Amino acid sequence: MVITKLELTDYRNYESLELEFDRGTNILYGDNAQGKTNILEAIYVSATTKSHRGSKDSEIIRFGCGESHIRTYIEKSGIQTKIDMHLRSSKSKGIAIDGQKIKKAADLMGLCNVVFFSPEDLNIIKNGPAYRRRFIDMELCQLDSFYLYNLNNYNKIVNQRNQLLKDLYFNPQLRDTLPIWDDQLISYGNKIIERRRQFVSQLNEIIYEIHKKLSGGIEEIKIIYEPDTDENDFADKLRKNHERDIKAKMTSVGPHRDDFSFETGEIDIRKFGSQGQQRTAALSLKLSEIEIVKNITKDTPILLLDDVLSELDSKRQRFLLESIGNIQTIITCTGLEEFVNDRFKLNRVFEVNKGVVNIKNQ
Repeated sequence: MVITKLELTDYRNYESLELEFDRGTNILYGDNAQGKTNILEAIYVSATTKSHRGSKDSEIIRFGCGESHIRTYIEKSGIQTKIDMHLRSSKSKGIAIDGQKIKKAADLMGLCNVVFFSPEDLNIIKNGPAYRRRFIDMELCQLDSFYLYNLNNYNKIVNQRNQLLKDLYFNPQLRDTLPIWDDQLISYGNKIIERRRQFVSQLNEIIYEIHKKLSGGIEEIKIIYEPDTDENDFADKLRKNHERDIKAKMTSVGPHRDDFSFETGEIDIRKFGSQGQQRTAALSLKLSEIEIVKNITKDTPILLLDDVLSELDSKRQRFLLESIGNIQTIITCTGLEEFVNDRFKLNRVFEVNKGVVNIKNQ
């Protein structure tokens, strides 16, 4: 799968932009704050409906404008597809595939699989559980429409249950409705727990060899799923925590509190690993993400590298670049020196300056 063309209208700092990408390696270079990351973000939004930055649609639309368009042209198994995304500041986004509007964002998922790697991802190991859950969720939502459905419904139920817990302070008789929300939470939550467990097992089969090579054969890694509760005791824990939840006005049990640990030997590198160990594990995790997409979809994802090479030492840089293989890659950087010095093949190079993109080679 490749992206052949991207068109932006009133997106971030771009009034109008049209880019045609090479099937190999594409470089976007220029000083910071010129709009390089905005291009990668637009591709990511096209694939997932969400910004990797967590931005709202109203924040993405160019300042002073009421709407924005992203048009992404992809080719998959020789078939051309156009994804048209209409962002509006006061309404939900509109999405069309080949001119046909879709009612649910879930219908888009899996059409264009992307792997996004930014400097923030290098901190996924040492940051809090929410970062690790987000990694798992974003990848599974691209690969599994049932997981997306269950996760969306689970999150809605958590929010509705939390609202009920707040309302109980003013209207105690509403407590009789609490078991209704519990049942729905358990139904969706158990499916999430089961799928996360399967996904971690799949990741472990891949990350072991990648990490061993990256660490020079010195370290072996294992990802351990740490569910807040499992399928067998979710209902019991929820019931036992009713008083606690009412007092705190929030749901204290469930997969929205899950975590994932990364161990080498007996060391939990979230807590006790060096920065080098944490970064090696993070890089191994992102490379495993590429392989798992290949295995599940039987196709290659599009790799988006946002200024991440400047955060890696030469050894990890080289390993990452050698691991890309024949995947279409779009890379942002401030200069070309790191690629020229490593004699890395540049299929297409773009210079980005104040929202203007010029192609430097063909």
